[in-house]
Amino acid sequence: MTSHEWGRVADDGTVFVRTADGERSVGQYPEGTPEEALAFYTERFAALAFEVELLDQRIRSGVMSPEEAAESVKTVSAQVDGANAVGDLAGLLARLEALAPVIETQREAKRAEKAQKQAEAREAKEKVVAEAEKIAEGSDWRGGANRLRDLLEQWKKIPRIDRAGDDALWRRFSSARTTYTRRRKAHFAEVNEKREGARAVKERLVKEAEELAGSTEWGPTAGRYRDLMQQWKAAGPAPKDVDDALWKRFRGAQDAFFGARDAENAKLDEEFAANAEVKEALLVEAEALLPALQSGEADLDAAKKAFRDISERWDAAGKVPRARIKELDGRIRVVENAIRDREQEQWRRSDPEKSARADGMVAQLRSAIEKVEADLEKARAAGNERKVAELEENLVSRRAFLETAERASAEYS
Repeated sequence: MTSHEWGRVADDGTVFVRTADGERSVGQYPEGTPEEALAFYTERFAALAFEVELLDQRIRSGVMSPEEAAESVKTVSAQVDGANAVGDLAGLLARLEALAPVIETQREAKRAEKAQKQAEAREAKEKVVAEAEKIAEGSDWRGGANRLRDLLEQWKKIPRIDRAGDDALWRRFSSARTTYTRRRKAHFAEVNEKREGARAVKERLVKEAEELAGSTEWGPTAGRYRDLMQQWKAAGPAPKDVDDALWKRFRGAQDAFFGARDAENAKLDEEFAANAEVKEALLVEAEALLPALQSGEADLDAAKKAFRDISERWDAAGKVPRARIKELDGRIRVVENAIRDREQEQWRRSDPEKSARADGMVAQLRSAIEKVEADLEKARAAGNERKVAELEENLVSRRAFLETAERASAEYS
């Protein structure tokens, strides 16, 4: 009999392995020596030990998923348990069993990692949905459509979460897109409807503008063109290509009318240039009245008579070029206003009611002052210093009022 630490070979060539439960026959090797028989079966054990070692390393390194690792341990354990090999089979099984908590730890880590990824995916999808719902409530009809397309691409790249949660979020996202699309279509339909309405209004305005282009009623027609322009602006935009074409026609009609009016006005301005020279000479006469009027030394009746004569010749001179109207009229108005101011000043001074009121005020103040002076003498005689001070202050105030009232009365005398 040839013996080994984990087995032996019987005389008949049967090979046994020692286990905790006793010896177990693993086979026969009749053709060779006992040493060769033991070597054959120990090599089998070495092959199993190498496979267990390799599996241990792969599992602990994390290259295998927990499920794959558990299945591999189960497979190799079945190979080791009852294997026809000589060696520490129980030790190999114990080593395989020791991998169970390692696999469980990895399984827990995977579950935690999955939960974390699920939470991140849920948060990302909720963010996409929230933004989509906000866009659906807004009115950014161009940027919103582009952004919703971007959000859809983001959604596709985010991992799925639990089915119920994923379906619920998708329904919200899809509903937001549908709502936005429906509102966007309604908006542009309304815009198109308004633009078609604007087209009809502007076509009518263009037709009238073109009919007015040849008018020579300069004032009324210019006013009507202003009305047409206000209506054009109020109509809003028509479809762009139509709007541009209609505007070109509308503007062309305006330019034709105002060009003709400007040409006519230029001819009239040339004719009216001589009238402006006449009025400039009249202004020299009128403005010569100003110094005496402004100083108050003028004979008002003579100044008014002179100005009436100038005004009659002014009206007879006729129209002046439009560019000179404001300047010349402004200068003649200065003289006219100076005469009017002088008339008002003279009337104010000669107003009997105001003069009577001013004289009455002077009389009242003088009477009041005399009374205060009498009371003051009495207070001084009585030695009442407080009363004296009070009456003296009162007397100063009333005398100041009297001085003002006397100046006003003098203006009406």
